Amino acid sequence: MTNEISVKEVSELHDRITQELNKVIVGQERIVRLLLASLFARGHCLLVGVPGLAKTLIVRTLSEILQLSFKRIQFTPDLMPADIIGSEVLQERERRLEFEYQAGPIFANLILADEINRTPPKTQAALLEAMQERKVTVGGHSRDLPDPFLVVATQNPIEQEGTYPLPEAQLDRFMFSLFLDYPERAEEREIVKRTTYQEKAQLAPVVSAEDLLRVQQLVLAAPVSDHVIDYAVALSAATRPGNADSPSVAREFVEWGAGPRASQYLILGAKALALLSGRISPETADVREVALPVLQHRVITNYRATGAGRKSRDIVQSILSQVKENSY
Repeated sequence: MTNEISVKEVSELHDRITQELNKVIVGQERIVRLLLASLFARGHCLLVGVPGLAKTLIVRTLSEILQLSFKRIQFTPDLMPADIIGSEVLQERERRLEFEYQAGPIFANLILADEINRTPPKTQAALLEAMQERKVTVGGHSRDLPDPFLVVATQNPIEQEGTYPLPEAQLDRFMFSLFLDYPERAEEREIVKRTTYQEKAQLAPVVSAEDLLRVQQLVLAAPVSDHVIDYAVALSAATRPGNADSPSVAREFVEWGAGPRASQYLILGAKALALLSGRISPETADVREVALPVLQHRVITNYRATGAGRKSRDIVQSILSQVKENSY
């Protein structure tokens, strides 16, 4: 196996992954497409949706298809950092006491952080180093996490009692925030048929971890036109209320806009989507497709937005309609 992979091979991998996922997952094509894009771009995802929309099933099924090691961490109010990253345990060896490191569930390729806002900030922060640096530090020793490494966290937007909202610094570590909606009637009918009187579909692992690493290298190496980069930077800058060129909706309703990491993720996400479609270089349309999931959790609204019933999602969509891609 060579160390390089072609654009055609990436598109074929995407088709095989989608074909296997469709054996289990009904609908949610956009969510699956963006989840794969984040995986190919070495980004983390935040899935937001009411219970029963297959958030956990999507991630678990994806891990089986991609032949990745998978761990699910159920976040609860009593979960401690050591329950995630591991801890040093005192062991007796040859009449001597020694500390021995016992790895936590974070040491896997694909991590499902289920209901991440159910645990206190101290435990949430245990994920920060892992998500950004792809390593954990325990007892003064840093240990690298397996590669590839992806965290997919879920949140329930309904129940807010007893929850701990993620701090902005941690939200910024997520490449995408994806909102799952209710299925269409035909999709829900198919879901009921599959889950009430059909056997579970048999999945075939179609992509290895080595294939995935080669795709990630190609995403980084893919060229990007200057006008596409200019458009991505302009979108991020338009969310900042202090910019004189920002749309009025940002100056009126935004407290803090998106930082440079948003511009980086707009380009990385666009490059991954282009490769999924069989193209080596992204277009401004690819940037637009990832703009909402990249920006909506990075735009912090002010009290005027709360009073007017404007959410960050609405503001980003308004900015998208005002920042024209043909100007770059």
